[in-house]
Amino acid sequence: MTNDVTCGTKKSRGRPKTFDRDAALDKAMTLFWQHGYEATSLADLVEATGAKAPTLYAEFTNKEGLFRAVLDRYIARFTAQHDAQLLCEEKPLEQALRDYFTSVATCFTSKDTPAGCFMINTSATLAASSNEIARTIKSRHALQEQTLLKFLQQRQARGEIPANRDVAALAQFLSCILQGMSVSAREGACMEKLLQITHTTLRLWPELLKS
Repeated sequence: MTNDVTCGTKKSRGRPKTFDRDAALDKAMTLFWQHGYEATSLADLVEATGAKAPTLYAEFTNKEGLFRAVLDRYIARFTAQHDAQLLCEEKPLEQALRDYFTSVATCFTSKDTPAGCFMINTSATLAASSNEIARTIKSRHALQEQTLLKFLQQRQARGEIPANRDVAALAQFLSCILQGMSVSAREGACMEKLLQITHTTLRLWPELLKS
């Protein structure tokens, strides 16, 4: 009887905590977003996530694997949300662009996350040795311009953009504006400043369609 009770007592102790993958990714995301890939150490990630190093290795293999998972998490949480504003077919073209830029500006200046764009911030601090990570970020960030191009092609097909207008050049231009907004936010620009950039861009829109 004594042995049975002792055994049962031991089984109830030290129950391992369930690893919350999404919570760990969000905490790791904040670190990478703020400090970049190179400057964020595994020790930093262990402290921030509250997970043991072996747990992180088992889940993500290494720091690079964790970063790639964080990048996917960022796209799912933020990029998809922005794209939904842009690709709403019921909106007039300029309203869709305004809502998209406003959504991005809100993300760049949110108090809940570091300033600027996660992908731009992390790519700006990469060492020359991080070629694979650099290629991954570049390919993922290129999706923004591809989404803008898809949007503009759809609106051109609907007659909202002249048939002879180079929508690829327009997409590139808008993407560059967004990158500049990220840098401005990183340097301390507030939401109002980014909205001013948005308003200026949209005021130029009729002229851009004539070029």
